[in-house]
Amino acid sequence: MSKNPPAQENLQLATPDGGTTHVEKYEFEPIKGYPMLNWRGKRPFTSTQYYPAQLKEVHGEEVDGWRNKIYWGDNLQAMSHLLKEFRGKVDLIYIDPPFDSKAEYKKKIKLKGKKYEGDASTFEEKQYTDIWTNDEYLQFMYERLVLCRELLSDRGTIVLHADCTKSHQLRCLLDEIFGEKNFLNEVIWDYRRWPTPAAEYQKMHDNLMLYTRKKGENIFNRQYMERTESTEKRWKGKAIVAAHNDEGDRIPSDYNAEDSLGSPLNDVWYVPIVAPSGHERSGYPTQKPEALLEKFVVGNSDPGSLVFDCFMGSGTTQAVAMKLGRRFIGADINLGAIQTTTKRLIKVAEELRQKPLDSNTKYYTGFEVYNVNHYDIFRNPVQAKELLLEALEVQKLEFSTVFDGEKDGRMVKIMPVNRIATRADLNELIAGFDYKSWERKQNESPNRPVEKITLVCMGHEPDLAAQLELAAKPFKIDVEVVDILRDKANLEFKRDSEAKVVVKNGELIIERFYPMNLLQKLSLQKESVEDWKELVESVLIDWNYDGAVLQPAVVDIPGKNEMVKGAYKVPQDAGTIRVKITDLLSESWEGSVTHGD
Repeated sequence: MSKNPPAQENLQLATPDGGTTHVEKYEFEPIKGYPMLNWRGKRPFTSTQYYPAQLKEVHGEEVDGWRNKIYWGDNLQAMSHLLKEFRGKVDLIYIDPPFDSKAEYKKKIKLKGKKYEGDASTFEEKQYTDIWTNDEYLQFMYERLVLCRELLSDRGTIVLHADCTKSHQLRCLLDEIFGEKNFLNEVIWDYRRWPTPAAEYQKMHDNLMLYTRKKGENIFNRQYMERTESTEKRWKGKAIVAAHNDEGDRIPSDYNAEDSLGSPLNDVWYVPIVAPSGHERSGYPTQKPEALLEKFVVGNSDPGSLVFDCFMGSGTTQAVAMKLGRRFIGADINLGAIQTTTKRLIKVAEELRQKPLDSNTKYYTGFEVYNVNHYDIFRNPVQAKELLLEALEVQKLEFSTVFDGEKDGRMVKIMPVNRIATRADLNELIAGFDYKSWERKQNESPNRPVEKITLVCMGHEPDLAAQLELAAKPFKIDVEVVDILRDKANLEFKRDSEAKVVVKNGELIIERFYPMNLLQKLSLQKESVEDWKELVESVLIDWNYDGAVLQPAVVDIPGKNEMVKGAYKVPQDAGTIRVKITDLLSESWEGSVTHGD
């Protein structure tokens, strides 16, 4: 590959008022790897554009001018944003992407305290759905792996975590994008879990594939396996080396026992899964154990290296990186992942501050939280379709397999909103075209469109409407695209939570808090709320809010069976006080009060 990436260009995009705006465009190095995997609708991914990010929260201090970063939003847009500053600067990428498991992953929500008993006090909230068409999944992963390659440094390694469902196809994608000569390892993670009664061998391992940007230049710190009792007994603590006597028997070296490090780590690792009651357990589905991530962080990065995970989940990669003195960046599309990771990192940072640390290691405990491309209009992508239909006042079609609703004589299709809508996303719609009905309509009115269609999306390829019109030929259809990032940015998709916060006798007191969506799921009215604290995950307070970025001085995150305090002593130098209350659904209310009011 060329050592000099193609120059950054300016790209002109149309704006709603008919003018143009200049955004930065990044072109990628050409794909030269083999073999190449093909699928229907495969499109080359040769460039992307810059997406803005908005700083929302700051936790902790900088170290050597660096503060770690967490991004909420589509990871394609998050990585496109990162290219401007971090292209070729990431030393380790670990990703645990969707496995196409055909499952819906849920988080169990349980109220704190004992005021609400029975089934109503516990329910499951969907976090994300891992259901794809094959072509959609492969294009999704292809584009994100290309961006990972662009971010990786020449010394960098990417670790892709998969299972038997898609590992063979993902291996082909990695060969194509990184080049098969840059394959480093396939690590097998062996674990034990409750067996299933299926008539098959029990699936008890995952596949983790390692590729480097430039094999031979990559960071690799050798690790060693613990010696077994029998090995220790035989060699009596002496180092084992590849030396043999005249008869061909292996012999111990003359090294002292303390020099013996054991056998180099092999590529099959037994690491227990996170126990349901373990101290690591966050409640987030598909959480991976820290012990597994530690091996990659230690082995494939150095202290101070930059570690990246764009399918962050519960934040295991970020927590391990912080504990091991690495800098990190994380991203996830799910708000629950952002809140879970934020809470976890605050706890890790506090634990590090309270214990003696290695004086030779710098610990980067501060971090910032960003929204990418104003990705705060959705709280949970799983619920996005229902929210959009309601917000846009679309009449829902219960029995249609093609369209989601109808409005003003137009058939409405909600495109995937967890990423930019592409030509491949039109395949399901095209396959469902009613040609018989269209032929009848065309015969009746030859000059009128046989169908009027509205595509609702969250970012889209510029020729999306033209592609659908082309696919419908020889029939004429009228296609409009409603991009909620551009055309409907002011839509309200959620019922806002309500709270009353006051300052009395030198204390900030939260008198009431009504998380409306949580109450709806619990079938509770505001009048039924006896203790709002049972509904709350955390309270953050910034005593001198600058009007833009929350910098919490008070972080009230109670233990599993505890509740937030609800009253906090106000310092004398407080000015505009900003309060953020996060409920059990990871949705937040924010409000301000002025000291002295």
